Parts: sequence; C-alpha cells; structure tokens
Amino acid sequence: MNMPHRFVKSTLACALASVCAMAHAATPTDTGMHPVPAIQDTETPAQRDARMAWWRAARYGMFIHWGVYSVPAGVWHGKPVDGAGEWIMHDARIPVAEYKQLHARFDPTQFDARTWVSLARAAGMKYIVITAKHHDGFAMFDSKANAFNIVDATPFKRDPLRELADEAKRQGIKFGVYYSQDQDWTAPGGAAIGGHWDKAQDGDFATYLHTKAIPQIKELLAKYHPAVLWFDTPTREMTPQLASEIVKLLDQYPQLIWNNRLGGGYAGDTETPEQHIPPQGFPGKDWETCMTINDTWGYKSADTDFKSTTVLLRNLVDIASKGGNYLLNVGPDAHGVIPAAEAERLQAIGQWLKVNGESIYGTSPTPFADPHGSYSAMQKDSNGKPVWVPAWDWRATRRPGKIYVHLFEWPGASFRLADANLHATGAYLLADPQHTPLKFTQHGTQLDVQLPAKPLDPIDTVLVIATKS
Repeated sequence: MNMPHRFVKSTLACALASVCAMAHAATPTDTGMHPVPAIQDTETPAQRDARMAWWRAARYGMFIHWGVYSVPAGVWHGKPVDGAGEWIMHDARIPVAEYKQLHARFDPTQFDARTWVSLARAAGMKYIVITAKHHDGFAMFDSKANAFNIVDATPFKRDPLRELADEAKRQGIKFGVYYSQDQDWTAPGGAAIGGHWDKAQDGDFATYLHTKAIPQIKELLAKYHPAVLWFDTPTREMTPQLASEIVKLLDQYPQLIWNNRLGGGYAGDTETPEQHIPPQGFPGKDWETCMTINDTWGYKSADTDFKSTTVLLRNLVDIASKGGNYLLNVGPDAHGVIPAAEAERLQAIGQWLKVNGESIYGTSPTPFADPHGSYSAMQKDSNGKPVWVPAWDWRATRRPGKIYVHLFEWPGASFRLADANLHATGAYLLADPQHTPLKFTQHGTQLDVQLPAKPLDPIDTVLVIATKS
C-alpha cells in the first residue's frame, strides 16, 4: 500500500503516513509471532506457485467501485465536494442519519451483469473485483448480518454481487470482492481515518468487527466463493489478535488470494501500489497496481479527466514488463451504467489484446536491465523524494523461447538491443498475420533487427524475438 485506497486530500497527510507505515511494516517470518498462522506462513513454495498461478498469468483485471455514493455523484446540497466520489460522506462530514437517506434514491434499474462482465471480457480482463462494502458501510449484497444493504434498504431489491458472480462464472472470468474491514462510517465503532465527526459513529471497534465485519466476510466467502478478497485501509484498531480472527476464516478457503491491506502484521499475497507504477516493480513478490481511468474511483459526475487509451495501454505493458498485474477501475453511475468514456477505452485495449495478448498474459518480466526512466532532479513527491519519470520508448516481456519488445516509439529502420544476453533465432512483428521474418544481426550482446518503415500499431507494435531456450 503506497496510498490508502481512494484517499487524495493533502489535509490528511499525517493519517496517510500512518496507514502507509502500517502496510509496509515488517512482516513476521516466524509464524509464532502471528496469533494464527496464515496460509502464507504454512504453504510450501510449490503450493504457493500453484495457488497464485492463474492470478500471475492474468496480468489484467477490472476494479469496480459502485455504491450508494453514486447517487450524490460528488455533489452535496448543491455544492461539489473535493476528493474521490466514494469518500463524499467523509469529506463533506455528512451525518450518519442523513447519509443513510440516500438508499431510498438508489434504484439502479439499468444494471445488467451480463453487460458488465461482457465488457471486462471484451477488454481482455481476466478477473473482476467489486466493492462489496466500502468505507461508508453500505453493503452491495444480500447481507443477513446488517440491514444497511442494497437488498433490504433500497427499492432495487436485487443482489448485484450474486448476479455478477454467476455471470462471471458463465463467461469464464474470475470473480473477486473488495471489503473495507476497518473503516465503516455508518456502523458504531467502525474506524474512520482522521476521526469520527458524528456521535452515531462512536462505539467499540472490536464490537463492530464481531457484529458486522466478520459476519459479512463470512457471508461473502460462503455465498459468493470469491477468488480474490481485497482488503483496504488498515488502521491501528486492527490488532494482530483481531486480524487473526479474520485469518481463521480465510484459512478455510485455501485457494483464496488476498492482499496486503488486512493489517495486524499479516502480509497477504500481493503488494498493492495505488495510482502509480513502481520504477522496478516488486522483484520476487506478487504485486498489482490499482488505478483509476479518470481521477476518482466511485462515480463523480464532474470528473471527465479520462486517461487516454495510449496511457492506459502503456501502463498495462509497463506493469507486465515488471511482473505485476493491472487492476483498472470503472465507476458505474447510480443507474448501474459504466460511463461510456470508460467503456470505450476498455474496448480499445481489448482490441489490441486480441492481436497482442500473448505478449501480456502469462509472461515474465523483462530480461533487460534498461530502467526506462530516471528520478527527477527537480520534482519531489509528497514525502520529499525524487519523482520517477518514465521514458516511454519501449518495454519487454518474455516467455520461454520468445521475447516481446513493445515499441511505443518507432525507432526507424532498425531496433538495437545493446545488452541482449540471448541467442536470437528469428524475429517478426506480432501484429503481422504472416509473421514475416525480419532480418537481424547479432554480434555478442548487440542485436539489430531491421524494421518496416512504419509501425503496425500507433500505440504499441510488438516485436517478437525468438530465442534458443
């Protein structure tokens, strides 16, 4: 965790630093230091490889932030609220009783699970992770543990998680859920980064955990059988002992993949950089960059700052070249519609993947040392450290017998690799249906491949170098 999920306001910098420090805290390697050993403590390397195999091959998934916060869509009492759409209750300091009135206006009759899953499939995504409960405490599933949910509290009366889980299974896409285990701004005792603002929020955190969070996590695991459980924003309230009670549930599902945001000293399976791509990834670890298409996670009507298809596709390639996954977010509106601008970009990426998918799915990180960027001498991040400035020239992925060079900038008549510690046996462009052989010469570690005059794709033309394995 590099920033708490969906948190952008500079006034909360201290709270953010606290959460980040917890997420990056050293994880005990001695299982005796955990009140309850997690599966990561007890499985063999071979067992972990088998459990993580589908996720590592997937490389690309859809994050969905959808909830009752899509009704105000970033506006409260006629005034726009700064920050992310799903944080409106926190950022506008909305009283619990007032916020809970939103459920009466939440009737997303245009929601269609087949449309959403079909979009993810057309985009080339291999898994979905949807918010089952965000920090506002509203459950997007049929929860018997708490009545503040989409089935019991809204005119919609349907369970979108059930419909999405079933449709994902039909279309061959893995289904996962996000659950805010610590923060809950409408349940007494639920945590709130920065502190409570309404007496109705006061209470005992352990009581909240035992009466709402743990029962709902138990429901999600038993009823929807998610392949991924995505936790968020651990606070100091989540002690190792309390976290271990959740781990007891997780250990009952030995194929489950869960991230590093539970808290209590449990590392989980995946690192989760947010809204940025680490310069070198996380060598030797499983990791996943989560990122928005525009500036917000939950729907916000005024946010039209959409990243271009070029930026999104290059991000996907950059992440894959470093051995990570890309969890790209969509924020459906209160009607249940994914914004057209987001859908269009996903479909465009999907078209590229139909041609070039073998250079992404199931690949390993680049075999080359070129960092493709440098640290800025002028720009500093919020922690005062130099900002990494990537060079969008090219990237590489690989699988046995093949190296895929992603050419963002067309180099002209030839492409040169100066540190090619490999034995090339052939070369061609992946988008060329005939895979017409390209001439190449190799002298030691220098490899030169002759290219046609123009790229085959305006964003990324993939050069395949066949190698002697």
